Amino acid sequence: MAEPLSDRALDQLFRSARSYNGYLDTPVTETELRAIYELLKMGPTSANCQPLRIAWCTTDESKAKLAALASATNAEKILKAPVTAILAMDMEFYEKLPQFFPHADARSWFTGNAELIQTTAFRNSSLQSAYFIMAARALGLDTGPMSGFDNAAVDEAFFPRTSLKSNMISTLGRGDPASIFERLPRPHFEETNIIV
Repeated sequence: MAEPLSDRALDQLFRSARSYNGYLDTPVTETELRAIYELLKMGPTSANCQPLRIAWCTTDESKAKLAALASATNAEKILKAPVTAILAMDMEFYEKLPQFFPHADARSWFTGNAELIQTTAFRNSSLQSAYFIMAARALGLDTGPMSGFDNAAVDEAFFPRTSLKSNMISTLGRGDPASIFERLPRPHFEETNIIV
């Protein structure tokens, strides 16, 4: 049975964790990228559909290519970050369901159902993107998730002639405390919850 995490761990994952606008001049290794993925893939998705695909922009060339397709504010963040991840969804994720969900004919649930494919891919790749953030934090890294980019242009530039579509992007590194603002307020339980 799982034990509650320590306050220190909860602070690292939630209470003290922040979304960063800038990073220290410290590289992020491929080993760290792989470690993030190995954690995030363990989070639940519906029918274990696993639609998330990641393009890790680690070179100046790839970051410049992505920055050119983002808002001016986000472009600067992308260019300065050690890594920026394009968090995408595979619109043909269901083709792998015989492998990932073998105890039912889950592929047939999606074949020819474009609306269900879209909803499932978007919902579950968004969920996995949240796991990406938490996995990075758990491993001592920081993120800066964002929208503010041209999805269609990013798809054409990074995923041409594939079934992949971008969902969101996130910078990644070791956050520079000077790059963040004071934490913004969060709602109280009573403002956003009901117990029925």
